[in-house]
Amino acid sequence: MRRRATVAVLTVIMVMTGAMAAPASGGRGGWSPAEDIESFGRGAHPNFNTENTEGCPFISSDGKRLFIASNRPGGLGGLDIWVSTRSSKKQAWSEPVNVGAPINSAANDFCPTIASDGKTFFFVSTRDGHCGDTANADIYTAKLDKKSHAKSVKHLGCKVNSAWDEHSPFPAKVPGQGHALYYSSARPSSASDAAGDHDIYSSPLKRGKYVEGKLVSGINTTANEGQPNVRSNGKELFFWSDRPGGQGAADIYSTKMTKRNRWGTPENLGPKVNSAAAETRPSLSSDGKTLYFGSTRNAGQSDIFVTQR
Repeated sequence: MRRRATVAVLTVIMVMTGAMAAPASGGRGGWSPAEDIESFGRGAHPNFNTENTEGCPFISSDGKRLFIASNRPGGLGGLDIWVSTRSSKKQAWSEPVNVGAPINSAANDFCPTIASDGKTFFFVSTRDGHCGDTANADIYTAKLDKKSHAKSVKHLGCKVNSAWDEHSPFPAKVPGQGHALYYSSARPSSASDAAGDHDIYSSPLKRGKYVEGKLVSGINTTANEGQPNVRSNGKELFFWSDRPGGQGAADIYSTKMTKRNRWGTPENLGPKVNSAAAETRPSLSSDGKTLYFGSTRNAGQSDIFVTQR
């Protein structure tokens, strides 16, 4: 049975908090203990994380804008996209500001992503105009000005989107594959695939358009894999999964590109980053050193956390 969009949106931020797995040790080393963004480094405005939902972080390539999804007061709908700024890495993150219409709407708008050009913006919305007959989350794109405002938005079409939920679009250039849009989708990947199971896909860029997506080899399992983020050099991929052997409900994993231009075996980032709660939507800084993500470790409340290597 197809998951309704409202359920899927909550899954993005607070994924399966009750499905606890046995703690595991090990994982990719070198990461510092994760901290609330307001405590990490130069910190952030005390109203960055609130008693409401904050998740789906994404940092711009220049490190001066951090987009999130939140249902805090002052928005246009359920989940809205907000942006925090700083003039340099030596400054604290400002209080997030709503990016406004037409990116935000009365529907749920989330999974913000800004390309390396600082202007091309991708996001996900449950607004009208979706692919398929049942309301679901689709990927949209827009052009941002210097104040993170857009004049119009464009649906990415039903070759990338499907009649199921799509999440976390990420444009990347990967060795041996060229330019492609990575994202996760709940569409059935096979006749035996469980309804609503999220997998990671990529849609190649051909003649200026993203074409039909295909499963990313070596990443997906019978569990959920979602919200991919590719390092700026195209050689490292981060995502969340609730596969067995993690620290809790959903954990962040990473994999590196092999010499044969294939993704290697994913590894859990370990207990310094992951927790017994749900960790979702990893976002890596352009220098590959700082990782932002959402976590429900604070009594089930979704907040933004940060770790560094």
